[in-house]
Amino acid sequence: MAEPDIIDDDIDVPDKAGYRRRRAPDLEGWEGAGQVADGLTGPDLIQAHVKLLPNAPGVYRMLNRSGDVLYVGKARSLKKRVTSYAQGRGHTNRIENMIRLTAHMEFITTRTETEALLLEANLIKRLRPRYNVLLRDDKSFPYILLTEDNEAPGIFKHRGARSRKGAYFGPFASAQAVDRTINSLQRAFLLRTCTNSVYESRTRPCLLHQIKRCAGPCTGEVSIEAYGQMVEEARDFLSGRSQKVKSAMADAMQEAAEALDFERAAIYRDRLAALSHVQSHQGINPQTVEEADLFAIHHEGGLSCIQVFFFRTGQNWGNRAYFPKADASLSSQEVLGAFLSQFYDDKPCPKQILISETVAEQALLAEALSIRAGRKVVISVPRRGEKRDLVRHAQANAKDAHGRRLAETSTQAKLLRGFAETFGLDHPPRRIEVYDNSHIMGTNAVGGMIVAGQEGFVKNQYRKFNIKSKDITPGDDFGMMREVLERRFSRLVKEYGKPATADPSAQDGEAAGADAATPPWPDVLLIDGGKGQVSAVMTVLTELDVADRVTVIGVAKGVDRDAGRERFFIPGQQAFTLPPRDPVLYFIQRMRDEAHRFAIGTHRARRKKEMVKNPLDEIAGIGPARKRSLLHHFGTAKAVSRAGLDDLRAVDGISEAMAQLVYDHFHEDRGV
Repeated sequence: MAEPDIIDDDIDVPDKAGYRRRRAPDLEGWEGAGQVADGLTGPDLIQAHVKLLPNAPGVYRMLNRSGDVLYVGKARSLKKRVTSYAQGRGHTNRIENMIRLTAHMEFITTRTETEALLLEANLIKRLRPRYNVLLRDDKSFPYILLTEDNEAPGIFKHRGARSRKGAYFGPFASAQAVDRTINSLQRAFLLRTCTNSVYESRTRPCLLHQIKRCAGPCTGEVSIEAYGQMVEEARDFLSGRSQKVKSAMADAMQEAAEALDFERAAIYRDRLAALSHVQSHQGINPQTVEEADLFAIHHEGGLSCIQVFFFRTGQNWGNRAYFPKADASLSSQEVLGAFLSQFYDDKPCPKQILISETVAEQALLAEALSIRAGRKVVISVPRRGEKRDLVRHAQANAKDAHGRRLAETSTQAKLLRGFAETFGLDHPPRRIEVYDNSHIMGTNAVGGMIVAGQEGFVKNQYRKFNIKSKDITPGDDFGMMREVLERRFSRLVKEYGKPATADPSAQDGEAAGADAATPPWPDVLLIDGGKGQVSAVMTVLTELDVADRVTVIGVAKGVDRDAGRERFFIPGQQAFTLPPRDPVLYFIQRMRDEAHRFAIGTHRARRKKEMVKNPLDEIAGIGPARKRSLLHHFGTAKAVSRAGLDDLRAVDGISEAMAQLVYDHFHEDRGV
């Protein structure tokens, strides 16, 4: 039997993995070959596909009628794995529901099962299928970057692709850990943290030099050779040779003291203290673990918590707790195994991975990660010694974080039930969107949207809206609210379509991108305002034909704008208040205050950007180099605006045509 063609035209497949991809000349060719599957769903459809599958490794996708991916899986033999779904025996409720909803399947064959595992992890992270274990809060980790693209290297916090030349140290568990470490390293090694453009344009030492946190290489306060020695010391320290660095500093301090150079001795004393401060914040620094990531899971009550610790150069760079989205029927081994494959899909892998319990296909996962890293990666479950103690410590942390999350979730669920009872909702809301505007006399106007759900505030779904319309009168809150809601719900309808029922969260996750905890469509809109704002919102929702899909509640400040006297407005109902000590009232106040904080912060950031905006940035063709030349020559942008053509031509790097362009920009009425 011929092997089936591949029907997927939009999958990102890393070239280095060498996947074998074969397609029919077009998509219709495949559909023609699979006419037996037309109109079938569930086990019957899967059985029809089984007849066409080979005994070869690969990846399969199960989709519903809307084309949304329900599940992504890999198999050593596609035929055997898919056959198990069609047999209808021994399936959990989760698998049975998934099979029932399956209306289409797609397949990709790979050369090896290892390649299939790598591709599976890539697709799960990109498509976020409902029935897979999903890694949430998957932000990139911060690193410390010691640059190598300048005569005087700097030290910086770095996220994302490693495109800049330099040495990278990490990962760190949080941005705060990086900031704290860099601050201490500044005091210890006096390295600069300014950009290359600032370094090249300095004419006198900056404030950091004055407070003894930078050696001042920009203005020659220290020679490049002496500064390079400090850079090497920092590199040694971050590479794990901290004792060597501290010993050298201690010897230098003693030597200075014996020479009665107490001022220089005090400098070394302060630098030693800064190094000690860095190490004091690193917690457990193991003696036998040079480079490893440690994973420990606590699985109870349908919730999994995975604690991840990072050890690099023999130092602990922090830890982070994850709560992956997984079905309650899955075991801790299944959750941990799926988590590991997704975790390293876009992150560098250490030489050693320590886990709290054995996972399925552990050897296969180690082989896949070794291929991705280009060197051997070992995955092991420590049984004795210091490594076992580290795992137990991580498990204790996972258990504590698990308990805190359960307590928070329980409290949140109780508040949501009370919210539903107070406002007459048929079910506790799973997604509440809160809107607020911020501006000063209409300037730099922004709208803010925050999201609250079953697990509290969902910060990765917050949105900000820069008010763009020129027709809105400055300070028109109704007009700004209309624009924000029009943009928000127009995009929501475009991306997910209109919900089929008045209860968007009850649609069984059919909408693309729906999450079990926080669906894309809101159940409730909380608007900071009274009857007028609610009316403006209802007008927008009616025009988009979604007014009956969402409950709109206006929250107006009470008498004398006192907290606790808020009035609530719901379309078609009389305004009312809640008792001053009602927990639901406190819950609403907390959401409103969070929306206000987010909108104010966004407005301040935009206003600050406008305040520091340079008029030269508006001139086409004026980049950083020409801008720097003009400012060095004239001192300020205002002086540039007053300069004549001859003065502009005299600036180094400014041609006659460019001088004319700059002059015309500031003299639009010339010749009138």
